[in-house]
Amino acid sequence: MTATPATTWRQAPDELLLGFTRALRASGVAVSPDRAQSFLRAASIVGVDHRQATYWAGRATLCSGPDDLDRYDQVFGSWFLSEETAPGSRQRPERPPVQQADLEDRADAGEQEVDEDDELRALAAATEVLRHRDVAAMNAEEKARLAALFSALRPRAPRRTAPRRSPWRRGDIDAARTQRHMLARMGEPAELAWRRRGQRSRRVVLLVDVSGSMSPYADALLRLAHTFVQGVRQAAAQGAATTGTSEVVEVFTVGTRLTHLTRAMRLRDPERSIVAASRTVPDWSGGTRLGENLKIFLDRWGQRGMARGAVVVVFSDGWERGDVALLGEQMMRLKRLAHRVVWVNPHRGKEGYLPVQQGIVAALPCVDDFVAGHSMATFEELIEVVAHA
Repeated sequence: MTATPATTWRQAPDELLLGFTRALRASGVAVSPDRAQSFLRAASIVGVDHRQATYWAGRATLCSGPDDLDRYDQVFGSWFLSEETAPGSRQRPERPPVQQADLEDRADAGEQEVDEDDELRALAAATEVLRHRDVAAMNAEEKARLAALFSALRPRAPRRTAPRRSPWRRGDIDAARTQRHMLARMGEPAELAWRRRGQRSRRVVLLVDVSGSMSPYADALLRLAHTFVQGVRQAAAQGAATTGTSEVVEVFTVGTRLTHLTRAMRLRDPERSIVAASRTVPDWSGGTRLGENLKIFLDRWGQRGMARGAVVVVFSDGWERGDVALLGEQMMRLKRLAHRVVWVNPHRGKEGYLPVQQGIVAALPCVDDFVAGHSMATFEELIEVVAHA
């Protein structure tokens, strides 16, 4: 690959970034137009002048697997970090005739390459640290970098067996279709037809606590919910089976009241989606009435079919200000309706945490998976838990 380095940063930002995506595609990385647009949006959020943030924004949006990381590092280093300019752009300075000076220049060049490698390693180490940082302890810049990493998550809806059978290469003999083939051949023997039960996407319901105690995590959890909605919808658009015309992922917020938030999560742009959610939810940073809200959800939506056979994920720290006995009763109802109940507690993965809150104590007997949810690494683990539920 021959790419013109663009380290001067004096070019138009879009031209510079799009040129980098073309150079990356020429190196063998499968950069689709959607990934390129995601990279531009992420870079506009973190700031093009912030080289370290641009590196991680591109790595999160343009790389689709571990095999792309080495090529990405090489192209990024040659495109943004090289100190050379295009051929013919400036006169090459004369070297002094002293041989020792030439050796010193080469040593300086070697030191420069080492410094660039060290910078890339430092960037990788910084992102790895960011993946394990508690969201509540991040500053504004770190949260902006974290927002760019959500596009790298690939949530998948869990699968279930469909009631109907469909033609397949093997499985059970499809007697009716085999007879039709024989009649079409005037009764002559025909090749056997086979069928099997297909698979469909199991619905996922996300209940996000936006009370005062959960406010430091609310933005990240809503971005995760948006990633779930968009990721599953994109998989459906690419040919994955879905549950008819209904939504596969449903999102609600719980606090002092229950709010249906799926419509806001359908917006493709995550920033617009978060703004729409903030306008829809009236009880940000309020109290927590999990039992009452869960009862409303089951009476209005869950009992009618939304929670029946679904994977229900509750994001809450369990600080219940309402009737704890009511919460236990509603969790029992939810347990009987849902296929699996997952409780995500942001304090679960912290050292010294004990599930002694009244809400957690009442809910745990009805919970199938009790997982952490305070960092990007725990969000990735949660995606796998839901996909295999």
